[in-house]
Amino acid sequence: MQLDAKIPSGPIEQRWDDHRFEMKLVNPANKRKHSVIVVGSGLAGGSAAATLAELGYRVHCFCFQDTPRRAHSIAAQGGINAAKNYQNDGDSVYRLFYDTVKGGDFRSRESNVYRLAQVSSAIIDQCVAQGVPFAREYGGQLANRSFGGAQVSRTFYARGQTGQQLLLGCYAGLNRQIALGNVKMYPRTEMLDVVVVDGAARGIVVRDLVTGRIWSAAADAVVLATGGYSNVFYLSTNAKGCNVTATWRAHRRGAGFANPCYTQIHPTCIPQSGEHQSKLTLMSESLRNDGRVWVPKEPGDKRAPGQIPEAERDYYLERKYPSFGNLAPRDIASRSAKEACDAGRGVGPGGRGVFLDFRDAIQRLGKDVIEMRYGNLFEMYQRITDEDPYQVPMRIYPAPHYTMGGLWVDYNLMSTLPGLHVIGEANFSDHGSNRLGASALMQGLADGYFVLPYTIGHYFATHKPKPLDTDHEEFKRVEREVEERIARLIAVDGTRTPDSFHRELGKLMWNDVGMARSEKSLKHALSRIPELREEFWKDVRVLGGRSEMNTALEHAGRVADLLEFAETMATDALVRDESCGGHFREEHQTPDGEAKRDDENYCHATVWEYTGDPGKPNEHREPLEFEYVHLQTRSYK
Repeated sequence: MQLDAKIPSGPIEQRWDDHRFEMKLVNPANKRKHSVIVVGSGLAGGSAAATLAELGYRVHCFCFQDTPRRAHSIAAQGGINAAKNYQNDGDSVYRLFYDTVKGGDFRSRESNVYRLAQVSSAIIDQCVAQGVPFAREYGGQLANRSFGGAQVSRTFYARGQTGQQLLLGCYAGLNRQIALGNVKMYPRTEMLDVVVVDGAARGIVVRDLVTGRIWSAAADAVVLATGGYSNVFYLSTNAKGCNVTATWRAHRRGAGFANPCYTQIHPTCIPQSGEHQSKLTLMSESLRNDGRVWVPKEPGDKRAPGQIPEAERDYYLERKYPSFGNLAPRDIASRSAKEACDAGRGVGPGGRGVFLDFRDAIQRLGKDVIEMRYGNLFEMYQRITDEDPYQVPMRIYPAPHYTMGGLWVDYNLMSTLPGLHVIGEANFSDHGSNRLGASALMQGLADGYFVLPYTIGHYFATHKPKPLDTDHEEFKRVEREVEERIARLIAVDGTRTPDSFHRELGKLMWNDVGMARSEKSLKHALSRIPELREEFWKDVRVLGGRSEMNTALEHAGRVADLLEFAETMATDALVRDESCGGHFREEHQTPDGEAKRDDENYCHATVWEYTGDPGKPNEHREPLEFEYVHLQTRSYK
């Protein structure tokens, strides 16, 4: 496996502009001769499909939901970053670049991050033109709010439903191209493998989730926009359908998987209420703009929050990180909450919660202002908990949320498998070991609207893919492999449901590879995961048949992939013998509990090559160089 990041030379401010000029172009008439498969129709996939079709490419877009509008991007609440500096508070492209590199704890690629900051402003213009109803100031100008990891206000938002509104704007553009015949949409269709011909990705094998039919699609290039893998923990803020299958199957075909141990724990989630739960609910990080996080100072204090006087409250983020306070980055805020709960100062059932209190903000601004900013979030919280957050503080606790690891891509967003491009959360490129809040929507739309449309044209112009259809023998061979895997799952006919295995894997991963890891816990996970995988293939029970709608079969296939992926993820966490961002090794922390990096030995991206055994992948490294944001101890104090 060769890791050529194709990073342009020259001043970082000019790299993307110079690179765009130097890339080869495809003329408009020839664009109509090229076809592209896009897997996923969220913000990254939907924007890419719509933009590529607008340029003239023939696009085939696949999603396992019943409509692109059901993509998990709708769940994003808080906002989208852009360096517009509307508040005149000191923001700039360089500051957004700096905050993102620092927030990722110096484990991201500088050139990619700077490009992301550069195109951020264009994303807002694009979305406004599409009619996205961003919040506005009294005078009509777009409003901004602050977010974790930054001291400026650069986050554009639409109350607490920013992801949904952005996706509706993207969906409008996608629908236009569908109506024009430039995009062929395949809903309720799941990708199960990548087809590689002459060393390049040339198509996919899919299953129709309604009829069960296995079939193939061919194209000149394949784009994966399939999101992250937080459901390896079972309980997460992700939709239940989110999974690792698309990227893992591509990894098995030759695409390197980078930094799988980098997972983000979101500090602002509704605490788990019992073993019956199948997912967790995210409360937007934007709530930390006006809500103050605290716990009782004394362990075991079970009084109602209104009965605890101010002097007996510990506003621990404000105490520990006075420069950023409640807007400390997610990894730091999450670990601080866990630390308080582990010390016996947690609140709510089981002591697994901290307060997020809006009392002072309501007194200062009035209930109407808070309702205008966060009303739908408060309503959602009340429906789930039966508690009124206007009257009593919210209770929150960290939960698995976003994944910074993903398939390795070069500067052109192409994986180590030629022709396979990876965008959005499915790739590893921009966030290092910790993503700043409101940057996920920014990256997904940057990749889809403003980066991939340039770089995929360069791929076509320089590689000139030969005509190919699904009659090629390689498509038939991969189809047979997919059929055999499905038949094998059904043939086990054991006693346990796929969900029971998923739940057991999730508990194991949360306890041993979760918010804090150690050599001991990781070795325990690595000993148990292969055993659990063996038990799965001996005792899973998949009800129903293969040639019909069968959600149990869908789940079983995804759990089988998670059971393989989890071993590589734990291997990556064990090999990275340092703490950085969301990867917190208990052996490597400062006296006051902060992550302690080892830049001398681990200032690189770790890229894994599949060998047939998920517990013994080949390790490759991409060195990370910091020319503009120099390596330093990350501090928010």
